[in-house]
Amino acid sequence: MVTKKDAAYHILRVGLGITFVWIGILIFQNPESWGGFLQPWAAGLLPVPIKQAMIGTAILDILLGFLFLIDVLAWAAGLVGAIHLAIILTTSGIDGVTVRDIGLLGAALAVALIAWKEK
Repeated sequence: MVTKKDAAYHILRVGLGITFVWIGILIFQNPESWGGFLQPWAAGLLPVPIKQAMIGTAILDILLGFLFLIDVLAWAAGLVGAIHLAIILTTSGIDGVTVRDIGLLGAALAVALIAWKEK
């Protein structure tokens, strides 16, 4: 029998999975535009052009989303996703667009902790 706690975990995990895959696809469609969210100081630290960095970000997002969706290594996806979101918040700043990343960060940490506990 599926408990409310189990259902909540799966809803959270699938929601994160869809979000990460979707954002990865959007970044692939227009990587230069997404690079515009980076603060100038952060863009200057990149060892590769912004377009390449954004394509790498898109690949990471899609991979994390896929792991969330299939519930394989969800604890690792949650941990890496949370670190990734913390870096995004640090390098792009918190504004009206990125403030939702705080919620996604919390959700990723929650999935990581729940999945680790069940591991």
